[in-house]
Amino acid sequence: MAKYEIDGSLFADMIRGGAQNLRANAQAVNDLNVFPIPDGDTGDNMCMTMEGGDAALRGVASDTLSFIAEKFANGALLGARGNSGVILSQFFAGLATGLVDRERADATAMANAFGEGVRRAYNAVLTPTEGTILTVAREATDYAVARLRPDTSLEAFFSDILAGMRDSLTHTPELLPILKEAGVIDSGGAGLVYILEGMYKILCGEAVASAPAPAVQGPATPDLSLFTADSVMTFGYCTECLLQLQNSKVDAENFPVETISDFLTTVGDSIVAVKSGTVVKIHVHTLTPGKVFEFCQQFGEFLTVKVENMTLQHSEAQAEKKESEDAVQPHKPFAVVTVAQGEGICETFRSLGADFVIRGGQTMNPSAEDFLHAFRTVNADTVFVLPNNSNIVLAAQQSAKLCDFADIRVLESKTVGEGYAALTMADMEIGDADAIAQTMRDAMQGVVTAQITRAVRDTSLNGVEIVKNDFIGFAGKQMLADAPTVRATAEALLSRLDFEDHEVVIVLCGKEATAEDMDAVRAFLRTNHPRVEIFEIDGGQELYPFIFILE
Repeated sequence: MAKYEIDGSLFADMIRGGAQNLRANAQAVNDLNVFPIPDGDTGDNMCMTMEGGDAALRGVASDTLSFIAEKFANGALLGARGNSGVILSQFFAGLATGLVDRERADATAMANAFGEGVRRAYNAVLTPTEGTILTVAREATDYAVARLRPDTSLEAFFSDILAGMRDSLTHTPELLPILKEAGVIDSGGAGLVYILEGMYKILCGEAVASAPAPAVQGPATPDLSLFTADSVMTFGYCTECLLQLQNSKVDAENFPVETISDFLTTVGDSIVAVKSGTVVKIHVHTLTPGKVFEFCQQFGEFLTVKVENMTLQHSEAQAEKKESEDAVQPHKPFAVVTVAQGEGICETFRSLGADFVIRGGQTMNPSAEDFLHAFRTVNADTVFVLPNNSNIVLAAQQSAKLCDFADIRVLESKTVGEGYAALTMADMEIGDADAIAQTMRDAMQGVVTAQITRAVRDTSLNGVEIVKNDFIGFAGKQMLADAPTVRATAEALLSRLDFEDHEVVIVLCGKEATAEDMDAVRAFLRTNHPRVEIFEIDGGQELYPFIFILE
């Protein structure tokens, strides 16, 4: 029997079906990455965004459509990772806006909500690009709306949406030349199609194929010998919870989250208290987790609770390091939060003045919530953010909009080289946020970042024939070299870079680079560019044997 109304319970089931279908096909989405480098994580980013929304629904018992849509959207906004994940979270946020105050919705109401979702998704991007997930969502919605009739069932509406998305997806290479050159369709659009497929199947009473979440290496088994009957609790407990505020206890919508964060400062540090709708995400390192739970329960009830003895999480040395990194810092007028991977690069950024380095980058895009934690930790009036990756910029911008306790300035650094250059020129003594930001932006101009990694598939880009498992060299989005060895690729890449206006080259050596590789790079630079000053840094980055920064 056809369905003509959807309530919150059915919508929640459909969203879970969409997330499940996406997870089952995440690798297929990852493999659509235009650039043949090992950072094809669009599928995983979209999965984690959906799972962030799903986590917000756990323990929620409501049939009200607007309530469920808002809960999911808030969770997705906090969990959003990567550009496609942020756009996806904004789409669902728009959908929730379109469903405000609705207990149920028919096809016409859902069509209006989809339209609001498309509008919100486009507004999330400063310069929307056609041939992407945005186009797929917009064209599909236009197609379904054009076919809408007063008696259209929900099955018919979602069938039209899905047909429109599939058709639009096949045409994305015609709108975006780089897709056509690479011989792929848009990965974000493909992820959206998988989500709608899963939602449609649940609506029609069909099963959705399941797939386990990708294996994630968890923490090592605790060494119980590190905490005995004679031990003293030094590092405390990592205490986390999701608190659902209750109207029977407080005004949930208008509850000031500072009530909780101010209390947490009296019992611990490394404090995060972020309110999303009527749910508060709490994190604190404390010796007395019971006091935290007792205090918070005055205002609501717990959706999730986690307490871990930090001495048993790692060795004492590791725990001490983590405590130092995550403790809330003394208040200051200005701070810098940046993103990097590789211990050597992280340490270099700290030495240049970064107050907090979020571990991430290619294949490990941090979420909006990760940024919020960093903003809380640096404890500054104004925070300058260097994402250092084009796929992280939107998540940083989204976190800035969610942050209500500091002035967040996202400087759109898209490479580690731009971030490095900005940090070298960051001068907080200027005392004016606008002037500091401009100085850092000016420093990023003209910086070239070139990288070497392995190709994950055969393709042809920018006239370079790429062979799977070869090493490839590129600068920005321009492919420049392919060779079987790191040394040959480095020499070919450096040969194609323009050193004319650059006096310095910083060489970040990754884990895969050998001493012999570095010797060859040094000799090549001294022979072919003798006037250029060379700085070598043991970056320790994964996947990229060399990163070259030309300043």
